[in-house]
Amino acid sequence: MKPLKIAIQKSGRLNEDSLRLLKDCGISVDNGRDQLKVTVRNFPLEIYYLRNSDIPQYLEDGVIDIAIVGENLLIEKEKNVTVVERLGFSKCRVSLAVPKGVEVKDIHYFEGKKIATSYPNTLKTYLDKNNVTADLHVISGSVEIAPNIGLAEGIFDIVSSGSTLFKNGLKETQVVLKSEAVLAKSPTLTKDAQQLLDQLLFRIQAVQRAKKSKYILLNVPNDKIEAVSSILPVLKSPTILPLAKEGWSSLHSVIEENQFWEVIDQLKLAGAEDLLIVPIDKMVL
Repeated sequence: MKPLKIAIQKSGRLNEDSLRLLKDCGISVDNGRDQLKVTVRNFPLEIYYLRNSDIPQYLEDGVIDIAIVGENLLIEKEKNVTVVERLGFSKCRVSLAVPKGVEVKDIHYFEGKKIATSYPNTLKTYLDKNNVTADLHVISGSVEIAPNIGLAEGIFDIVSSGSTLFKNGLKETQVVLKSEAVLAKSPTLTKDAQQLLDQLLFRIQAVQRAKKSKYILLNVPNDKIEAVSSILPVLKSPTILPLAKEGWSSLHSVIEENQFWEVIDQLKLAGAEDLLIVPIDKMVL
């Protein structure tokens, strides 16, 4: 069976996050400096390090089977590819911004204005939806400088923390799109490649699930087990083990990160004591 071909960004934050995910999935990646193609030792996978902007086209053409790429780029390039999993990292916004001193009440401020951007398709779709006509200046990089040199009256670009906008005297006005890294597949994926993708996806989902969950251990009087168990958002039912102390048991379960403090407070009120929270490395269902 031929190895599955996966593309990741050649460098930058998305590259680092993608390699970390593969490592968490038990995939060993050994590549030398400036090596653009790597065959993995312990999984049928070939990694291609590509320019971010080239990845959607390579996916559509079937040059690569799958890719970890920013969702915003897939939307901008408008290629025939399918997102199979949202990965939860490299989150950003794609937003409109103007100089700090400019008052903007709504999107109609940009009517007839010049906007610099690296995402013309996404911006045009948004402007058309809001019946706004603007003059778009397509720039491949350093979009934030455009208002300062008189090239444009606003920009449309990726925003992460907002520090780059602040340093260039700009402020965010409208968030057009929220994006994160996704796993996408080619429309030409073969049956064998899909089988390997399913194996990889199984590992990725186990890692993703674990990151969103915590393992919880707590002690509870036996007469309060039922009340405490009803609070725990368990997979099936909590594990209950008797303690050496008569009349007490230890309950073990899993709790989602976003429910953590709310559930912990309820457990304490219901009589739980000695709570221990442990990170989960992998979570296979």
